[in-house]
Amino acid sequence: MQQQSAQLRWEQNTQRPLFGLALAFAVAYAVPIVRPDASRDVVEVCTAVEWVVWGAFALDYFIRLALAEQRMAFVRTHWLDLASVLLPLLQPMRLLRLVSTLLLVGQRARMASQIRLSTYVGGAVVGLLMFGSLAVLSVERDSPDGNIRTLGDAVWWSFTTMTTVGYGDHSPTTGLGRMLAVGLMLSGIALLGVVTANIAAWFIARFEKDDVEERRQTEAIRVLTEEVRALRGEVAALKGTSVE
Repeated sequence: MQQQSAQLRWEQNTQRPLFGLALAFAVAYAVPIVRPDASRDVVEVCTAVEWVVWGAFALDYFIRLALAEQRMAFVRTHWLDLASVLLPLLQPMRLLRLVSTLLLVGQRARMASQIRLSTYVGGAVVGLLMFGSLAVLSVERDSPDGNIRTLGDAVWWSFTTMTTVGYGDHSPTTGLGRMLAVGLMLSGIALLGVVTANIAAWFIARFEKDDVEERRQTEAIRVLTEEVRALRGEVAALKGTSVE
């Protein structure tokens, strides 16, 4: 129990610093893509920041594993975290660092009790749009047959892909670009399902609350009716006594 409390304290104390590092990762990932003419020093600094942020999230996973009371159970229930930690090591591609860091940030966000579902969904939508646009621009811009050349094209494509509209005016032509498209489409469907389920749960809770209030009022009316009947009986008894 003491180890579990230590784990919970660690997760609470590191929540904000890790999100701050996630923002630093977002900037470091975006700069070389938005500014392809950036100097080599800038690119190397951004790459170093990406690895440092990923390393911080990986270290966070192993510390939580060490603080867990049942470590095997922790590994089984946090298998996606472990996969995200190992993914860039298997093949250190920039896109894999992006995917693994997003997964780790998402896992930590879901554990934060102070973050409401609407905030999480909104952040997920913005994050997927931003990183999806940057990722597809980085892999499609230099493609000979590519039609996603600017950041505006990439953002428009990400938006239509996530909403599953798919106008077709912009589409990826590379293998990685199409993999990104599949990921965005599945993420869009999943987020839409979360939003729909949240709205449905709100309506159900509202109806249940109204139903409870209606039952309470019905019970109050029933009790009041019985009291009136009892009072009528007492009045009738008093009248009968006075007549005698």
